[in-house]
Amino acid sequence: MEKDKRRAVILDGQGGGIGAQLARLLSKQLPEEWELLAVGTNVSATAAMLKAGASQGATGENAVIYNAARADLILGPIGLILANGIMGEVSPAMASAVSGAAAAKILIPTSSCGVYVAGTEQLRLEDYLRQAAETALSLMAR
Repeated sequence: MEKDKRRAVILDGQGGGIGAQLARLLSKQLPEEWELLAVGTNVSATAAMLKAGASQGATGENAVIYNAARADLILGPIGLILANGIMGEVSPAMASAVSGAAAAKILIPTSSCGVYVAGTEQLRLEDYLRQAAETALSLMAR
């Protein structure tokens, strides 16, 4: 990564479907001063995000902790800030690193972790992802 580039980190687990869709939506419109990094809780998630357009990838607990601390923007499912989220793939240390990171966070609400966010509209996942990408691009333009 070039020193003058800002980091947008997409985090995901399981098969990386949410992260891959975010990478696909963002990679073609990414401002040149930004780099899109994929960080998965497992190899499958990382591979899916890389295939979808992320420029670099890393995998595992340490990669999540390390990259969350260095991110300017973090995107991913809401389970990333929950200890034992994403069916146990998110360790308490990972959840703490992501939730405690100074980066702006754009989290996709999903009910698969048993968390419901009051005040959110009931939308299809694709609509949440489009909104997340639009919000990310807006923040990157600042």
